[in-house]
Amino acid sequence: MIKKIPTQQVKLGMFIQALDGPWLSHPFWKTKFLLDDPADLVALQRSQVVEVWIDDGKGLDVASAPAVPPPVAQPAVMAAPTVIKPGRLPAGAEVERAAALVNRSRQQVMSLFGEARLGKAVDAEQCLPLVEEVANSVARNPSALISLARLKTKDDYTYLHSVAVCALMVSLSRQLGLDEAQTREAGLAGLLHDVGKMMMPTEVLNKPGQLTDAEFAVMRSHPMRGYEALKEGNAVPEAALEVCLHHHEKMDGSGYPHRQAGEQISLLSRMGAVCDVYDAITSNRPYKNAWDAAGSLQRMAQWQGHFDPRVFQAFVKCVGIYPVGSLVKLHSGRLAVVVDQHPTNLVAPTVKLFFSTKSQMPIPVELLDLASSNDRIVGRESAADWGFKNLDDFWTRA
Repeated sequence: MIKKIPTQQVKLGMFIQALDGPWLSHPFWKTKFLLDDPADLVALQRSQVVEVWIDDGKGLDVASAPAVPPPVAQPAVMAAPTVIKPGRLPAGAEVERAAALVNRSRQQVMSLFGEARLGKAVDAEQCLPLVEEVANSVARNPSALISLARLKTKDDYTYLHSVAVCALMVSLSRQLGLDEAQTREAGLAGLLHDVGKMMMPTEVLNKPGQLTDAEFAVMRSHPMRGYEALKEGNAVPEAALEVCLHHHEKMDGSGYPHRQAGEQISLLSRMGAVCDVYDAITSNRPYKNAWDAAGSLQRMAQWQGHFDPRVFQAFVKCVGIYPVGSLVKLHSGRLAVVVDQHPTNLVAPTVKLFFSTKSQMPIPVELLDLASSNDRIVGRESAADWGFKNLDDFWTRA
């Protein structure tokens, strides 16, 4: 039986059926769950929620609680979750976890986008658990999930691009000092920003060559098509609608669909523009191969009028001047692959040494924290120029 009880009578072991009051007043994303975490109980009792609905058939009961009719189901909303931030882990320690998340998320996004292609409305509530998983992985180590999602195949691009942009938006939000509710909204916006591509003709979406002017005009309609689809969905937040519609706008007003400029573009849309472009150009796509991550940042920095400078600078702090997977040359003449970022020193990541340019020979693989070393990076190198084909093995192995 479903009962309504005062929040202060809630105990561990109860099954929460619904939370009474406006969505901004409660600290949870999920609306139905077994209360088995003491931290969640503390967060609930400290919140502005005065009463809750419990189901004594699925959890503990309160004998004095009056029986009342079940509440009307409320739409999914982007309330701030209970956030228990884990300590930062080394990227290697998070890689295995993140790899499993990438595999799960691929299937979830394929299913979500497949339904959108069939004309079904997007249910934001179904996306929230995935966004929360992504946010938690990014909290443990931003580089692991962001870098793994970059290693998508051409066939996976459409789906994993959404996961990658979700992770990048979460990381960037925290870098910009947004609160956790805004961070989760940004993550959801990243996950859904390209849903309009599901309404594009597959022969255009997956065309291996350059698009004709007519085909490009069709592709430019995807923000509006996505926006219209999301508006029909279940309580998709305004922030996600805005990013879907305007992530291709540019600061100088030359973007689309509405040629917004400067502060006319919402902050989350300006963030979405940076995250979308970075993952796109660093990924293998049907019509072009990926650019290396460090070189991509350098090119993006030169695109005057495209990005918000403040947002772009914060973004570089998220991924690092030399993102994970970058091939770099050290002052000592050794070559190394970046395997983790330093939390505060952008030019001193942790690297794996493996080759000497002086002897032109491999050397024993060695992990080196440049923040505590006399050696330093003198520049980035091209793996193709050196003939290295398996550099990702250095950092994708836990």
